Amino acid sequence: MITSVSVKHQQPRGLRRVVKGMPTSDGAGVELTRVIGQPALMMVDPFLMLDAFRSDKPEDYIAGFPAHPHRGFEAVTYLLAGRVRHKDSAGHEGVIQAGDIQWMTAGRGIVHSEIPEQEAGLLEGFQLWVNLPAEHKMDTPSYQEFPAGEIPLESRQGGIGVRVLAGTTSQGTRGPVVQPLTEPLYLDVRLPAGETFVEALPGAHNA
Repeated sequence: MITSVSVKHQQPRGLRRVVKGMPTSDGAGVELTRVIGQPALMMVDPFLMLDAFRSDKPEDYIAGFPAHPHRGFEAVTYLLAGRVRHKDSAGHEGVIQAGDIQWMTAGRGIVHSEIPEQEAGLLEGFQLWVNLPAEHKMDTPSYQEFPAGEIPLESRQGGIGVRVLAGTTSQGTRGPVVQPLTEPLYLDVRLPAGETFVEALPGAHNA
């Protein structure tokens, strides 16, 4: 969720559209579901793409995403299960596992790879692409990586748990990702059956 405006809506907003994810594959044959960046929802500014991946079949993910270029946006990978190694042309390298997040700013250009560090078991997570403002598309590439233990968990009534990956919630919990360019709010919300989650958002947030 991205904004540069601090105004908050005082009333709940309704859903404008419900979009079904489209099964597809990317990289070296990784099976995934594309929500943003498919014919039914090409883009929700500034979000260029949102993929979800989940499989316990190695043939669905084992080849990963070999070295490939990016430019002018940010790639955010949040892992729920499994292990993935990131390596890029700017000299960054690391392994993320369940509960970790990596936030790569491609800026003026970067070549990177994401390869599973497992030969079996469940691999699950999300990748989000966030467009950079025009004046920052030629910035120096950068990389942030945060393990699960550095991501705060906010507890709310009804047994609701909120992992705050980026931004600050209405309760004042701040995530570890430092990203002033797009001012994101990225939450992983876990709700028990029958519970309702309410969060005040800046008025310019659109997804």
